[in-house]
Amino acid sequence: MKKSALFVFTFLSVLAFSQKKWTLQECVNYAVENNLQVMQNQFSRKISDNNLQVSKKQYLPTVSGNINNNVNFGQGRDVFGNSNRNDNFTNSAGVGADILVFNHGRLEKNIRKSEYDVQASQFDLDRVKNDISLQIAQQYLSVLLNREITKISSSALENAEKLYQRAKITTEVGTTSQTVLAEAEAALAREKQNVKTAQINTKRSLFSLAMLLQLPDYKSFDIQDVPVTSALDAPLYSAENIITQAFENQPQIKAAETRIKSAEAQTEITKTAFWPTVSASAGIGTSYFNSLVTNTAGIDINGNPIKESSFFKQYKDNFGQQLGLSASIPIFNKGITRLNVEQSKINEEIAKTTLQQQKQEVLQNVQKAQFDAESNYQAYLAAMEAEKSSKLALDFAEKSYEAGRTTIYDLNIARNNYANAQGSVAQAKYNYLFSMKLLNFYAGIPLSL
Repeated sequence: MKKSALFVFTFLSVLAFSQKKWTLQECVNYAVENNLQVMQNQFSRKISDNNLQVSKKQYLPTVSGNINNNVNFGQGRDVFGNSNRNDNFTNSAGVGADILVFNHGRLEKNIRKSEYDVQASQFDLDRVKNDISLQIAQQYLSVLLNREITKISSSALENAEKLYQRAKITTEVGTTSQTVLAEAEAALAREKQNVKTAQINTKRSLFSLAMLLQLPDYKSFDIQDVPVTSALDAPLYSAENIITQAFENQPQIKAAETRIKSAEAQTEITKTAFWPTVSASAGIGTSYFNSLVTNTAGIDINGNPIKESSFFKQYKDNFGQQLGLSASIPIFNKGITRLNVEQSKINEEIAKTTLQQQKQEVLQNVQKAQFDAESNYQAYLAAMEAEKSSKLALDFAEKSYEAGRTTIYDLNIARNNYANAQGSVAQAKYNYLFSMKLLNFYAGIPLSL
């Protein structure tokens, strides 16, 4: 009974998943949670977090314990030159602690650098999420575009089917020649091909989107149809208005800025090698000795052997404590510290150059998005005008064909021109939509449809 219920539940879950139509936001959310590249960057972030925790724990003392056991065998001579066996067993145990007292703020500076590294890794993760989100948005719009082209092709197919049926009737009754039927049949075949091509392109774009999401079952994947108005407004923003916001909110720039601070902190850490390091230590310990030959600890003043104390008594009698303070003062290390400082300063300059490169990249991306938005809007307006003209030409061609003043060839040409104009409008519309989404993204506006 339980197995049957589990099977039904699993079947219903799979069925619900296969019938689900994904929104753009759901696609983006799924990708940023399950994409392998995102996961890899999340691991890098966790490594940075662990490094930060390690840096903070350096303030704590280091405590260690030790137990030593030694057995010695062999001949030995006493002060009188007598030869005797020197077999013995020794045991010692102790606990010690070391703590850093002074290192010119190295620990604090290392913590600060680790904090910058954590921030930079988070910005890297945000950038990967942004890149994937933009790719998904572009591919999502590609699916919608191909679906709209499929609708346009389907409408042209219906008209071609009507024209073919009419030509078939008029040819059978002898009103029109066989060539009219042949042309109508050829036009019908072309439109069927166009519909099939549009359907394949839709499936291909859905497949590409499923691959971006890294879905295991791409065949049942589908997205929601989003109605896109044909009344599009001109771009509201200019690159000059957006670039300042882009410099402030783009994670790649924030990451580069943070890595400059990290490089500066590393230089400060390297400089601490010029200063002494002072450490304090404390410990307790005890020991035990046993002669394996005589079991004596020596001879008293009367010449009588002294019996060895028991293990626990020796541990008690030999118990001791120690405190220490040590300083390591750098005097000469072949100039390596100075070279390391110079290397750190070079890394600072590299980090600053990286920031300028990132700003230049963002600037060019914003300018390109602005150029594409304006160009695509102009292309959209021109396509709308061409569609209007081709529709008017098609109306005249249909009326002329009805009146017998034009041939079916002219009518098919007019219909092809109109279908192509509709496709151009759809292409220009979705190109403009994506360029506007990209421009809004740099302006800090979340992706949406």
